[in-house]
Amino acid sequence: MYASHYNLRGRPFQLSPDHRFYYPSRGHKKAMAYLTYGMNERDGFIVITGHVGAGKTTIVGQLLSQIDQSKFVSANIVTTQLGSDDTLRMVARAFGLPAESRDKASILKDIEGFLAARRGEGKHVVLVIDEVQNMPLEAIEELRMLSNFQMDNRPLVQCFLLGQPEFREKLARPEMEQIRQRVIATCHLEPLAADETKGYIEHRMKLVGWEGDPEFTDEAFDRIHRVTNGVPRRINSLCGRLLLYGSLENTHVIDDAVVQDVAREISEEAGTGSGYRPAPAPGALIEDFDPDGGESLADLDRRVAVLRGAG
Repeated sequence: MYASHYNLRGRPFQLSPDHRFYYPSRGHKKAMAYLTYGMNERDGFIVITGHVGAGKTTIVGQLLSQIDQSKFVSANIVTTQLGSDDTLRMVARAFGLPAESRDKASILKDIEGFLAARRGEGKHVVLVIDEVQNMPLEAIEELRMLSNFQMDNRPLVQCFLLGQPEFREKLARPEMEQIRQRVIATCHLEPLAADETKGYIEHRMKLVGWEGDPEFTDEAFDRIHRVTNGVPRRINSLCGRLLLYGSLENTHVIDDAVVQDVAREISEEAGTGSGYRPAPAPGALIEDFDPDGGESLADLDRRVAVLRGAG
């Protein structure tokens, strides 16, 4: 709807990761450098952490889109609370190998054979594990065992481990010592700074043909950053709604007032699905907007205040 209203070639703020919209912020460039270093080393584990929606998957997608596909084979796994055997089955399926009704020894033999065959073809194999913080220790240990498959003293597979910040705490545990010894680089993605938030929005808009319609005021950019805390997925969620609002209201200027109105609407909608959430006081900043759901400290403070008043 809003794409045609603003003469855009597509939707710039889809929530699903799309490496074509990769924005090289300072933090993302650093993470990309670590990933590129790891690809060149072709050894060990590379760990990238960041909060939900920070852009971890997008970065890896961007990297894999740039490599010579004739020299690399990559597979991606999004993990859940799986046991070690189930993890191996997921790895096998990711490489197109049979896994059902096969015992662990057979699966490992098939995986090793696949990896050795790719090495014989001169190809480097990369296994991307997303949401690695969900993996139990025994499942992560299976990944370490896969890295023991070697040829000419070089591992047959390299693992990129992508996870939320709590994975850093898990990695620091004593029982993870052998995993830590395999990690050759680690990077944590911080949220975008205020200037990067503006650059991120303009970058994505320009990729779909934006020529200044709608106009975003400087105050709007500042408010978007403050409301979303610079988290890319939150920015996408809010900006998508801003463009929809603008097309429905036939406005061609996104200013501070529009951002506050839309952020308030989203916060109120999020509250309707999980019980009563008091509206912010008139004139209050909508700093607690959270498109991922859940209550912020500000929400809880308001709830307590209401309960006290009722008592």
